[in-house]
Amino acid sequence: MEGIRKGTERFRQFIVNNRFVLFLIVLLLIGLNILIFTKLSFLFVPLVVLLQTVMLPILLTGVVYYLTNPLVDFLEKRKVKRTYSIILLYVFIILVVGFLLKTVIPIIGNQVMSLVNNFPVYVQQLQHILDDLVDNSVFNQLQQWMQINPNDIIQRAAEQTSAIVHNTWLTIGAFLGKLTEIVLAIITVPFVLFYLLRDGKKLPSYILRFLPTSLRGSSLQIMTEMNHQISSYIRGQIIVSFCIGCLLYVGYLVIGLEYSLVLAIIAACTAVVPYLGPAIAIAPALVVAIVTSPVMLIKMIVVWTIVQLIEGKFISPQIMGKTLRIHPITIIFVILTAGKLFGIFGVILAVPGYAVLKVVAMHLFKWFELRSGLYKSKKE
Repeated sequence: MEGIRKGTERFRQFIVNNRFVLFLIVLLLIGLNILIFTKLSFLFVPLVVLLQTVMLPILLTGVVYYLTNPLVDFLEKRKVKRTYSIILLYVFIILVVGFLLKTVIPIIGNQVMSLVNNFPVYVQQLQHILDDLVDNSVFNQLQQWMQINPNDIIQRAAEQTSAIVHNTWLTIGAFLGKLTEIVLAIITVPFVLFYLLRDGKKLPSYILRFLPTSLRGSSLQIMTEMNHQISSYIRGQIIVSFCIGCLLYVGYLVIGLEYSLVLAIIAACTAVVPYLGPAIAIAPALVVAIVTSPVMLIKMIVVWTIVQLIEGKFISPQIMGKTLRIHPITIIFVILTAGKLFGIFGVILAVPGYAVLKVVAMHLFKWFELRSGLYKSKKE
């Protein structure tokens, strides 16, 4: 009996009362659960299908909610009932969409069709520019000095171009295959948005009812911080993208660049992706400027540089501020990783998703810091 008692005391001392060992045991249990879930993944197929079905409508509704909810709150503070505020908002949106369909959309359609029709001409002009560059004496001297074979470069460029075109057609085919899902998601957005705008404030309290009483305070704080991070990012990024599109459109009109509206819209859409978006958006503008004239290329680069300086020094600091507090290098790595794992949706949702996970991780670490006692200073 004495030996059993000593063994029990040693077990409690080295296992039960050792917080680091308990932490390792918890990690082991989590790993075992993940392993079991991966081996029994077929059981979760219905859940995966459900998530894939409702994910796009929820994402679209969430973005529109964070953009329109401040307007509804503003009208509600002016003694307008929330339901009537939502109806007024819907009427305003219908009027704006109707105006865009009547005025802006035809212009965009004409520019897009013109760009598509002139694309073979642009390819031929780029081919002539490349041939002239290869025949240039300065380029020949540089080629001999660096031991570069232009034929190999052209062949590799052609292979890469064909691969890009092939992947683009595959992407377009996949997009057309999911067009029905996208249309259905867009149709469901107004209905889901109406109830979310009307009863969205009740959602946190409804979720907290399923949690233990002791966890409701900290859970509410986490949800509040997550909501603040997501709303700040979505509103700020869309406003910044809109400002970039407007500035570029004005700049392109001033220098007389063709397809100014389409190129500005492309830049505004890609600006949703931080840091990498502008690098992607400048490519079509460069192509159009190069085939126009060298002077136009210089003008376009000047306009782009001025807009980026205005955005970086004035617009983003005032609108975005430092709400996310994420280092630019971290953002770039997060975007690249999310894009590799989840494609275009991963690129778009990488930064807000990382911000949400960061909030959860920080609160979990604080909880572990308080409970474990491993981070107490010696003075304490």
